[in-house]
Amino acid sequence: MRQSHLFTKTRKEAPADETSISAKLLIRAGFVFKEQAGVYSMLPLGVLVQNKIVAIVRQAMNAIGGQEVAMTSLQDPELWKTTDRWDDAKVDNWFKTKLKNDTEIGLAFTHEEALTRIMRNYVGSYRDLPKFVYQFQTKFRNELRAKSGLLRGREFLMKDLYSFTKDTADLEAFYERAAAAYTQIYATVGLGEVTHRTFASGGVFSKFSDEFQVVCDSGEDTIYLSSKGGMAVNKEVYTDDILAELGLQKSDMREVRAIEVGNIFKLGTKYSAPLGLTYTDEHGTAKPVVMGSYGIGVGRLLATIIEVHADDHGMIWPAAVAPFPVHLVRLGDDPKVSAAADNLVAALAKRGIEVLDDDREMSPGQKFTDSDLIGIPTRVVVSAKTLAAKKLEVKDRATGAVEMMTTPQLLKRLKA
Repeated sequence: MRQSHLFTKTRKEAPADETSISAKLLIRAGFVFKEQAGVYSMLPLGVLVQNKIVAIVRQAMNAIGGQEVAMTSLQDPELWKTTDRWDDAKVDNWFKTKLKNDTEIGLAFTHEEALTRIMRNYVGSYRDLPKFVYQFQTKFRNELRAKSGLLRGREFLMKDLYSFTKDTADLEAFYERAAAAYTQIYATVGLGEVTHRTFASGGVFSKFSDEFQVVCDSGEDTIYLSSKGGMAVNKEVYTDDILAELGLQKSDMREVRAIEVGNIFKLGTKYSAPLGLTYTDEHGTAKPVVMGSYGIGVGRLLATIIEVHADDHGMIWPAAVAPFPVHLVRLGDDPKVSAAADNLVAALAKRGIEVLDDDREMSPGQKFTDSDLIGIPTRVVVSAKTLAAKKLEVKDRATGAVEMMTTPQLLKRLKA
Protein backbone atom coordinates (compact mmCIF):
# COMPACT_ATOMS: atom_id res chain seq x y z
CA MET A 1 0.00 0.00 0.00
CA ARG A 2 1.35 3.39 -1.01
CA GLN A 3 1.01 5.74 1.94
CA SER A 4 0.16 8.62 -0.40
CA HIS A 5 -2.99 6.69 -1.37
CA LEU A 6 -4.30 6.43 2.19
CA PHE A 7 -7.16 8.88 2.74
CA THR A 8 -6.23 9.07 6.41
CA LYS A 9 -3.53 11.34 7.81
CA THR A 10 -1.61 11.42 11.06
CA ARG A 11 -2.20 14.10 13.69
CA LYS A 12 0.42 15.84 15.81
CA GLU A 13 -1.85 16.49 18.79
CA ALA A 14 -3.75 13.94 20.81
CA PRO A 15 -7.53 14.49 21.08
CA ALA A 16 -8.30 16.40 24.27
CA ASP A 17 -11.32 14.28 25.20
CA GLU A 18 -9.43 10.97 25.29
CA THR A 19 -7.71 9.69 28.42
CA SER A 20 -6.30 6.30 27.40
CA ILE A 21 -2.94 5.92 25.67
CA SER A 22 -4.42 3.55 23.10
CA ALA A 23 -7.24 5.89 22.06
CA LYS A 24 -4.90 8.85 21.71
CA LEU A 25 -2.39 6.93 19.58
CA LEU A 26 -4.95 5.09 17.44
CA ILE A 27 -6.69 8.37 16.58
CA ARG A 28 -3.45 10.28 16.00
CA ALA A 29 -2.10 7.55 13.72
CA GLY A 30 -5.34 7.31 11.71
CA PHE A 31 -6.34 3.78 12.76
CA VAL A 32 -9.76 4.77 14.17
CA PHE A 33 -12.20 7.66 14.04
CA LYS A 34 -14.28 8.63 17.06
CA GLU A 35 -17.96 8.99 16.18
CA GLN A 36 -19.11 9.65 19.74
CA ALA A 37 -18.39 8.44 23.27
CA GLY A 38 -17.90 4.68 23.14
CA VAL A 39 -18.40 4.44 19.36
CA TYR A 40 -15.44 4.24 16.96
CA SER A 41 -15.12 3.55 13.23
CA MET A 42 -12.22 1.42 12.06
CA LEU A 43 -10.13 3.08 9.34
CA PRO A 44 -7.94 1.17 6.82
CA LEU A 45 -4.93 0.59 9.09
CA GLY A 46 -7.23 -0.29 11.99
CA VAL A 47 -9.12 -2.79 9.86
CA LEU A 48 -5.86 -4.50 8.93
CA VAL A 49 -4.93 -4.97 12.60
CA GLN A 50 -8.46 -6.04 13.54
CA ASN A 51 -8.47 -8.62 10.75
CA LYS A 52 -5.14 -10.02 11.97
CA ILE A 53 -6.57 -10.46 15.47
CA VAL A 54 -9.76 -12.03 14.11
CA ALA A 55 -7.70 -14.51 12.06
CA ILE A 56 -5.67 -15.53 15.12
CA VAL A 57 -8.80 -16.01 17.24
CA ARG A 58 -10.65 -17.84 14.44
CA GLN A 59 -7.78 -20.29 13.99
CA ALA A 60 -7.77 -21.02 17.73
CA MET A 61 -11.54 -21.55 17.85
CA ASN A 62 -11.49 -23.85 14.82
CA ALA A 63 -8.68 -25.86 16.41
CA ILE A 64 -10.89 -26.76 19.39
CA GLY A 65 -13.81 -27.75 17.19
CA GLY A 66 -15.67 -24.46 16.83
CA GLN A 67 -18.15 -23.97 13.99
CA GLU A 68 -18.56 -20.37 12.85
CA VAL A 69 -21.95 -18.70 12.36
CA ALA A 70 -23.19 -15.12 11.87
CA MET A 71 -26.19 -14.22 13.99
CA THR A 72 -28.53 -11.24 14.01
CA SER A 73 -28.22 -8.22 16.28
CA LEU A 74 -31.98 -7.56 16.48
CA GLN A 75 -33.53 -9.55 19.32
CA ASP A 76 -37.07 -10.68 20.16
CA PRO A 77 -38.04 -9.56 23.71
CA GLU A 78 -40.17 -12.67 24.30
CA LEU A 79 -37.10 -14.89 24.05
CA TRP A 80 -35.24 -12.88 26.66
CA LYS A 81 -38.24 -12.60 28.97
CA THR A 82 -38.16 -16.39 29.23
CA THR A 83 -34.76 -16.23 30.92
CA ASP A 84 -35.59 -13.05 32.87
CA ARG A 85 -32.97 -10.95 31.09
CA TRP A 86 -35.20 -8.44 29.32
CA ASP A 87 -36.09 -6.35 32.37
CA ASP A 88 -33.81 -3.29 32.67
CA ALA A 89 -33.83 -3.78 36.43
CA LYS A 90 -32.11 -7.14 35.88
CA VAL A 91 -29.89 -6.24 32.91
CA ASP A 92 -29.13 -2.52 32.70
CA ASN A 93 -27.09 -2.33 29.49
CA TRP A 94 -29.72 -3.08 26.83
CA PHE A 95 -30.17 -0.82 23.84
CA LYS A 96 -33.88 -1.06 23.00
CA THR A 97 -35.93 0.45 20.21
CA LYS A 98 -39.27 0.01 18.47
CA LEU A 99 -40.38 -0.95 15.00
CA LYS A 100 -42.84 1.26 13.11
CA ASN A 101 -45.69 -0.97 14.32
CA ASP A 102 -44.64 -0.16 17.91
CA THR A 103 -43.16 -3.62 18.52
CA GLU A 104 -40.22 -3.42 20.91
CA ILE A 105 -36.90 -5.05 19.98
CA GLY A 106 -33.40 -5.06 21.42
CA LEU A 107 -29.84 -4.91 20.13
CA ALA A 108 -27.94 -7.94 21.39
CA PHE A 109 -25.31 -7.51 24.08
CA THR A 110 -24.67 -11.28 24.04
CA HIS A 111 -26.24 -14.33 22.30
CA GLU A 112 -26.87 -17.17 24.77
CA GLU A 113 -30.64 -17.07 24.32
CA ALA A 114 -30.59 -16.58 20.55
CA LEU A 115 -28.22 -19.47 19.87
CA THR A 116 -29.98 -21.75 22.35
CA ARG A 117 -33.17 -21.28 20.36
CA ILE A 118 -31.35 -22.13 17.13
CA MET A 119 -29.77 -25.25 18.65
CA ARG A 120 -33.20 -26.46 19.78
CA ASN A 121 -33.83 -27.26 16.10
CA TYR A 122 -30.68 -29.35 15.69
CA VAL A 123 -30.07 -31.13 19.00
CA GLY A 124 -32.34 -34.02 19.94
CA SER A 125 -30.13 -36.94 20.92
CA TYR A 126 -26.92 -37.50 22.86
CA ARG A 127 -25.44 -38.36 19.46
CA ASP A 128 -25.84 -34.68 18.49
CA LEU A 129 -23.50 -33.56 21.28
CA PRO A 130 -21.08 -32.02 21.96
CA LYS A 131 -21.27 -28.97 19.69
CA PHE A 132 -19.23 -25.75 19.83
CA VAL A 133 -20.50 -22.71 17.93
CA TYR A 134 -18.96 -19.23 17.65
CA GLN A 135 -19.21 -15.96 15.78
CA PHE A 136 -17.59 -12.56 15.34
CA GLN A 137 -20.33 -10.01 15.69
CA THR A 138 -21.01 -6.42 16.67
CA LYS A 139 -22.38 -6.16 20.20
CA PHE A 140 -24.22 -3.21 21.73
CA ARG A 141 -23.99 -2.33 25.42
CA ASN A 142 -25.54 0.73 26.98
CA GLU A 143 -22.56 1.59 29.14
CA LEU A 144 -23.13 4.45 31.56
CA ARG A 145 -19.41 5.29 31.50
CA ALA A 146 -18.16 4.77 27.95
CA LYS A 147 -14.57 5.85 28.40
CA SER A 148 -10.99 4.83 27.67
CA GLY A 149 -11.50 4.53 23.93
CA LEU A 150 -11.90 0.99 22.66
CA LEU A 151 -11.38 -0.42 26.15
CA ARG A 152 -15.01 0.26 27.10
CA GLY A 153 -17.31 0.89 24.16
CA ARG A 154 -21.02 0.92 23.46
CA GLU A 155 -20.61 -0.76 20.07
CA PHE A 156 -17.82 -3.26 19.50
CA LEU A 157 -16.76 -6.44 17.74
CA MET A 158 -16.77 -9.57 19.88
CA LYS A 159 -15.93 -13.22 19.41
CA ASP A 160 -18.45 -15.24 21.38
CA LEU A 161 -18.36 -19.02 21.48
CA TYR A 162 -20.93 -21.30 23.11
CA SER A 163 -20.52 -24.94 24.09
CA PHE A 164 -23.32 -27.50 24.22
CA THR A 165 -22.51 -30.72 26.07
CA LYS A 166 -24.26 -33.69 27.69
CA ASP A 167 -23.08 -33.17 31.25
CA THR A 168 -20.87 -31.23 33.62
CA ALA A 169 -17.88 -33.49 33.00
CA ASP A 170 -17.94 -32.73 29.26
CA LEU A 171 -18.38 -29.02 30.01
CA GLU A 172 -15.37 -29.05 32.34
CA ALA A 173 -13.23 -30.76 29.73
CA PHE A 174 -14.09 -28.29 26.98
CA TYR A 175 -13.84 -25.34 29.38
CA GLU A 176 -10.19 -26.17 29.99
CA ARG A 177 -9.55 -26.60 26.27
CA ALA A 178 -11.05 -23.16 25.68
CA ALA A 179 -8.94 -21.68 28.48
CA ALA A 180 -5.80 -23.15 26.91
CA ALA A 181 -6.82 -21.73 23.51
CA TYR A 182 -7.25 -18.30 25.08
CA THR A 183 -3.83 -18.49 26.67
CA GLN A 184 -2.33 -19.28 23.27
CA ILE A 185 -4.20 -16.38 21.63
CA TYR A 186 -2.79 -13.87 24.11
CA ALA A 187 0.71 -15.25 23.66
CA THR A 188 0.41 -14.93 19.87
CA VAL A 189 -0.71 -11.28 19.98
CA GLY A 190 2.17 -10.31 22.28
CA LEU A 191 0.47 -10.35 25.69
CA GLY A 192 1.47 -13.79 26.95
CA GLU A 193 3.78 -12.71 29.76
CA VAL A 194 1.34 -10.20 31.26
CA THR A 195 -1.95 -12.12 30.91
CA HIS A 196 -3.33 -14.06 33.88
CA ARG A 197 -6.30 -16.37 34.21
CA THR A 198 -8.33 -14.74 36.98
CA PHE A 199 -11.10 -16.11 39.21
CA ALA A 200 -14.02 -13.66 39.04
CA SER A 201 -17.74 -13.06 39.35
CA GLY A 202 -19.98 -14.34 36.58
CA GLY A 203 -22.13 -11.20 36.49
CA VAL A 204 -25.47 -11.80 34.72
CA PHE A 205 -24.18 -15.02 33.17
CA SER A 206 -23.16 -17.31 36.04
CA LYS A 207 -22.12 -17.25 39.71
CA PHE A 208 -18.40 -17.31 38.95
CA SER A 209 -16.22 -17.13 35.86
CA ASP A 210 -12.64 -17.04 34.69
CA GLU A 211 -11.37 -13.77 33.28
CA PHE A 212 -8.15 -13.23 31.38
CA GLN A 213 -6.57 -10.08 32.76
CA VAL A 214 -3.60 -8.15 31.36
CA VAL A 215 -1.52 -6.45 34.04
CA CYS A 216 -1.37 -2.78 33.08
CA ASP A 217 -1.27 0.43 35.11
CA SER A 218 -4.04 1.95 33.00
CA GLY A 219 -6.43 -0.94 33.70
CA GLU A 220 -9.75 -0.25 35.41
CA ASP A 221 -9.89 -3.63 37.21
CA THR A 222 -8.06 -4.55 40.40
CA ILE A 223 -6.81 -8.11 40.71
CA TYR A 224 -4.63 -9.96 43.18
CA LEU A 225 -1.77 -12.04 41.78
CA SER A 226 -0.29 -15.02 43.56
CA SER A 227 3.50 -15.17 43.75
CA LYS A 228 3.16 -18.96 43.59
CA GLY A 229 1.88 -20.32 40.31
CA GLY A 230 0.57 -17.13 38.70
CA MET A 231 -3.06 -17.57 39.80
CA ALA A 232 -5.14 -14.41 40.20
CA VAL A 233 -8.38 -13.30 41.85
CA ASN A 234 -10.55 -10.32 40.93
CA LYS A 235 -11.09 -7.85 43.76
CA GLU A 236 -14.87 -8.26 43.48
CA VAL A 237 -14.64 -11.86 44.80
CA TYR A 238 -11.48 -11.49 46.89
CA THR A 239 -12.69 -13.03 50.16
CA ASP A 240 -11.18 -15.41 52.67
CA ASP A 241 -13.64 -18.14 51.64
CA ILE A 242 -12.71 -17.85 47.95
CA LEU A 243 -8.98 -17.85 48.71
CA ALA A 244 -9.40 -20.95 50.85
CA GLU A 245 -11.36 -22.67 48.06
CA LEU A 246 -8.59 -21.86 45.58
CA GLY A 247 -5.82 -22.87 47.98
CA LEU A 248 -4.31 -19.38 48.10
CA GLN A 249 -2.80 -17.39 50.96
CA LYS A 250 -3.27 -13.62 51.33
CA SER A 251 0.37 -13.28 52.26
CA ASP A 252 1.30 -14.53 48.78
CA MET A 253 -0.98 -12.11 46.90
CA ARG A 254 -0.14 -8.68 45.51
CA GLU A 255 -2.55 -6.05 44.19
CA VAL A 256 -2.20 -4.85 40.59
CA ARG A 257 -4.26 -2.97 38.01
CA ALA A 258 -5.38 -4.92 34.94
CA ILE A 259 -7.47 -4.90 31.75
CA GLU A 260 -9.91 -7.74 31.12
CA VAL A 261 -9.34 -9.13 27.61
CA GLY A 262 -11.56 -12.21 27.75
CA ASN A 263 -13.83 -14.28 29.93
CA ILE A 264 -15.29 -17.78 30.07
CA PHE A 265 -18.41 -18.96 31.91
CA LYS A 266 -19.86 -22.30 33.00
CA LEU A 267 -23.53 -21.70 32.32
CA GLY A 268 -24.79 -25.17 33.16
CA THR A 269 -28.51 -25.40 32.37
CA LYS A 270 -29.32 -21.77 33.22
CA TYR A 271 -30.47 -21.01 29.66
CA SER A 272 -31.10 -24.45 28.17
CA ALA A 273 -33.70 -25.46 30.79
CA PRO A 274 -36.06 -22.45 30.48
CA LEU A 275 -35.71 -22.39 26.70
CA GLY A 276 -36.35 -26.12 26.29
CA LEU A 277 -33.00 -27.19 24.83
CA THR A 278 -32.93 -30.88 25.77
CA TYR A 279 -31.52 -34.13 24.45
CA THR A 280 -32.45 -37.77 24.90
CA ASP A 281 -29.72 -39.83 26.58
CA GLU A 282 -28.72 -43.45 25.94
CA HIS A 283 -31.64 -44.67 28.07
CA GLY A 284 -34.29 -42.52 26.39
CA THR A 285 -34.44 -39.94 29.19
CA ALA A 286 -34.81 -36.25 28.29
CA LYS A 287 -32.16 -34.04 29.88
CA PRO A 288 -31.26 -30.35 29.55
CA VAL A 289 -28.14 -29.56 27.56
CA VAL A 290 -25.22 -28.22 29.64
CA MET A 291 -23.79 -24.97 28.30
CA GLY A 292 -20.77 -22.67 28.52
CA SER A 293 -19.92 -19.32 26.94
CA TYR A 294 -16.56 -17.82 26.00
CA GLY A 295 -15.97 -14.21 24.94
CA ILE A 296 -13.18 -12.02 23.61
CA GLY A 297 -13.73 -8.35 22.76
CA VAL A 298 -11.66 -7.82 19.62
CA GLY A 299 -11.55 -4.02 19.88
CA ARG A 300 -10.61 -4.13 23.55
CA LEU A 301 -7.86 -6.64 22.81
CA LEU A 302 -6.53 -4.38 20.04
CA ALA A 303 -6.46 -1.40 22.40
CA THR A 304 -4.85 -3.43 25.19
CA ILE A 305 -1.98 -4.41 22.91
CA ILE A 306 -1.22 -0.70 22.53
CA GLU A 307 -1.61 0.01 26.25
CA VAL A 308 1.17 -2.54 26.81
CA HIS A 309 3.25 -1.97 23.67
CA ALA A 310 3.82 1.77 23.23
CA ASP A 311 6.42 4.41 24.04
CA ASP A 312 6.64 8.20 23.95
CA HIS A 313 6.87 8.12 20.15
CA GLY A 314 3.91 5.91 19.33
CA MET A 315 2.65 2.37 19.00
CA ILE A 316 4.84 -0.75 18.84
CA TRP A 317 2.87 -3.49 17.11
CA PRO A 318 3.87 -7.12 17.75
CA ALA A 319 4.63 -8.82 14.44
CA ALA A 320 1.56 -11.09 14.47
CA VAL A 321 -0.93 -8.21 14.50
CA ALA A 322 0.94 -5.36 12.80
CA PRO A 323 -0.91 -3.80 9.85
CA PHE A 324 2.21 -4.47 7.75
CA PRO A 325 5.47 -6.22 8.61
CA VAL A 326 7.54 -3.55 6.81
CA HIS A 327 7.34 0.24 6.60
CA LEU A 328 9.39 1.40 3.62
CA VAL A 329 10.49 5.04 3.82
CA ARG A 330 11.72 6.66 0.60
CA LEU A 331 13.89 9.75 1.05
CA GLY A 332 14.43 12.27 -1.74
CA ASP A 333 13.16 12.49 -5.29
CA ASP A 334 16.15 10.89 -7.02
CA PRO A 335 14.86 8.53 -9.77
CA LYS A 336 17.46 5.97 -8.65
CA VAL A 337 15.97 5.97 -5.15
CA SER A 338 12.49 5.45 -6.59
CA ALA A 339 13.69 2.58 -8.79
CA ALA A 340 15.52 0.91 -5.88
CA ALA A 341 12.46 1.25 -3.64
CA ASP A 342 10.18 -0.19 -6.35
CA ASN A 343 12.54 -3.14 -6.79
CA LEU A 344 12.56 -3.77 -3.04
CA VAL A 345 8.76 -3.70 -2.86
CA ALA A 346 8.64 -6.22 -5.72
CA ALA A 347 11.20 -8.48 -4.04
CA LEU A 348 9.22 -8.44 -0.79
CA ALA A 349 5.90 -9.00 -2.57
CA LYS A 350 7.37 -12.01 -4.36
CA ARG A 351 7.90 -13.55 -0.91
CA GLY A 352 4.46 -12.60 0.36
CA ILE A 353 5.70 -9.73 2.53
CA GLU A 354 3.37 -6.72 2.46
CA VAL A 355 4.71 -3.18 2.71
CA LEU A 356 3.41 0.21 3.72
CA ASP A 357 5.33 2.30 1.20
CA ASP A 358 5.87 5.90 2.32
CA ASP A 359 6.13 7.63 -1.04
CA ARG A 360 4.80 10.97 0.25
CA GLU A 361 6.53 14.26 -0.48
CA MET A 362 7.56 15.08 3.08
CA SER A 363 10.73 15.79 4.99
CA PRO A 364 12.70 12.87 6.45
CA GLY A 365 11.86 14.07 9.96
CA GLN A 366 8.13 14.01 9.28
CA LYS A 367 8.33 10.55 7.76
CA PHE A 368 10.35 9.12 10.65
CA THR A 369 7.97 10.65 13.19
CA ASP A 370 4.97 9.13 11.44
CA SER A 371 6.73 5.78 11.16
CA ASP A 372 7.36 5.66 14.91
CA LEU A 373 3.76 6.70 15.60
CA ILE A 374 2.27 4.01 13.33
CA GLY A 375 4.53 1.43 14.94
CA ILE A 376 5.18 -1.13 12.19
CA PRO A 377 7.84 -3.63 13.42
CA THR A 378 10.50 -3.04 10.75
CA ARG A 379 11.32 0.30 9.09
CA VAL A 380 13.44 0.22 5.94
CA VAL A 381 14.96 3.42 4.54
CA VAL A 382 15.97 3.78 0.89
CA SER A 383 17.91 6.97 0.13
CA ALA A 384 20.86 8.31 -1.84
CA LYS A 385 22.99 7.50 1.21
CA THR A 386 21.89 3.87 1.36
CA LEU A 387 22.35 3.47 -2.41
CA ALA A 388 25.90 4.75 -2.12
CA ALA A 389 26.57 2.17 0.59
CA LYS A 390 24.76 -0.52 -1.45
CA LYS A 391 22.74 -1.33 1.65
CA LEU A 392 19.44 -0.55 3.38
CA GLU A 393 18.93 1.23 6.69
CA VAL A 394 16.78 -1.06 8.85
CA LYS A 395 15.27 -0.07 12.20
CA ASP A 396 13.64 -2.39 14.72
CA ARG A 397 10.68 -0.45 16.15
CA ALA A 398 10.63 -2.40 19.42
CA THR A 399 14.30 -2.06 20.32
CA GLY A 400 15.18 1.07 18.35
CA ALA A 401 18.25 -0.69 16.95
CA VAL A 402 19.38 0.51 13.50
CA GLU A 403 21.46 -1.62 11.14
CA MET A 404 22.77 -1.32 7.62
CA MET A 405 22.13 -4.50 5.66
CA THR A 406 21.78 -5.84 2.15
CA THR A 407 18.48 -6.87 0.61
CA PRO A 408 19.26 -10.62 1.07
CA GLN A 409 20.07 -9.95 4.74
CA LEU A 410 16.76 -8.10 5.16
CA LEU A 411 14.81 -10.93 3.53
CA LYS A 412 16.50 -13.46 5.80
CA ARG A 413 15.64 -11.40 8.86
CA LEU A 414 12.02 -10.98 7.84
CA LYS A 415 11.69 -14.70 7.11
CA ALA A 416 13.06 -15.48 10.58
